[in-house]
Amino acid sequence: MQHEEHFRRLERLYHQAKVQELFDGSSISVSHSRAEITLPVQEKYFHGANAIHGAVYFKLLDDASYFAVASVVRDVFIVTSSFQLNLLRPVNSGSVKAIGTLRSQSKNLFIAEATLYNERGKEVAFGTGQFVRTNQPLESLQGYSYPL
Repeated sequence: MQHEEHFRRLERLYHQAKVQELFDGSSISVSHSRAEITLPVQEKYFHGANAIHGAVYFKLLDDASYFAVASVVRDVFIVTSSFQLNLLRPVNSGSVKAIGTLRSQSKNLFIAEATLYNERGKEVAFGTGQFVRTNQPLESLQGYSYPL
């Protein structure tokens, strides 16, 4: 399988996850050691002070970091083992974009970081995660396995 096909399968896996039903209009682009996720801001993501809840920041940063790592792991599913989140400023309109990049890798441990930007390109949050390989083959995942 070519790299581009792997990237497109990962994008499909992202969109087919049940949790994505909660995040209308999100998009993802995966390339080598990098992933970008964009989400239009909607009021349903707001906490009591009318800005995006930190859980949404976490999801976007974790997913962008995860898929940056997954872009280089072509045999098995990976999982987040830890993630450090830093919130800088609130967002209550427009859209947000998370950009994740792979920072370091060894045989079984991967470190990636992601930054979340508002639609004006201002940094609103960032995070760093550790990811580990599982024994579950990627081909066993319905969203990944069937050909494009």
